Amino acid sequence: MSTIKNRHQYTDSAMANPVIVLDYDPNWPVLFQSLRKRIADALGDVASAIEHVGSTAVPDLPAKPIIDIDVLLASETMLPAAIERLGSLGYIHRGNLGIPEREAFLAPANHPPHHLYVCPPCSGEFRRHMAFRNYLRAHPKDAKIYGDLKIALAQRFREDRSAYNTAKGEFVEELTSRAIRYSDK
Repeated sequence: MSTIKNRHQYTDSAMANPVIVLDYDPNWPVLFQSLRKRIADALGDVASAIEHVGSTAVPDLPAKPIIDIDVLLASETMLPAAIERLGSLGYIHRGNLGIPEREAFLAPANHPPHHLYVCPPCSGEFRRHMAFRNYLRAHPKDAKIYGDLKIALAQRFREDRSAYNTAKGEFVEELTSRAIRYSDK
């Protein structure tokens, strides 16, 4: 059974196992914009940027149907205000989950599947996410190789999300290094 499915065949929460990678959906940027508006309205001047990152932000790249959103704070001191304002929308602050310079939030159950991260102004994690996204947008051949790898790994590790992430990790690290060098030009 293929892990690439028509978007309409995918019915349950994208946050649960198994690993499912779908063909690129041109509605992903539209979905991001609707989520972005709610977040931006709540955060106001607390955020200096709200960016669509991850595979769903790269045209023609297959992805798990989960929108990744990075919020860049306007100031280091604004995290408590961001936690409070996002909490008013139903987001639950989960801490950094072991990744420095990035605070994770659990999305409200009634929202489309997405990951929300809030980053301080000088966040290396935010910089990596932006560089990775921009590099893949500018290098469709590398994006195709990455997409093919994700499809193969999703088929191989359908029931093991951790193994899927580990298996693609080395390639992602190499691409991220290339992306940062590219963004520094």
